[in-house]
Amino acid sequence: MLEDKAKDLGRSIGQSEEYKAVKRSSEALNADREATTILRQMEQIRQDAQSMIDRGDEPTPAMEQQLDALLQQVQGNPAYQRAIAAQDNFDKLMLRVNQWIADGIRAGATSSIILG
Repeated sequence: MLEDKAKDLGRSIGQSEEYKAVKRSSEALNADREATTILRQMEQIRQDAQSMIDRGDEPTPAMEQQLDALLQQVQGNPAYQRAIAAQDNFDKLMLRVNQWIADGIRAGATSSIILG
């Protein structure tokens, strides 16, 4: 019973406008060469910085400056902005869904009616 209800909830979420917007904006972002290049560069710097930290070293100020500059670049990209906005809206939806689930759990815990 719970598995079926969870799958139904998953299907509903997958059909929501918020999820569809995340999917569309993610595909558009992945198709944007400039944005993906910048994001790859940022990820490489993060990995390099993490490796330095793992070795007990500090990331260099130049790395931080480069990361900041790349972040400013990508934040001005319309595809990136749409992806961030869509993800934010989806995250808000998921917070509401989790709250509804928590409300249901609380109601179920105090109810003497057994649902089958």
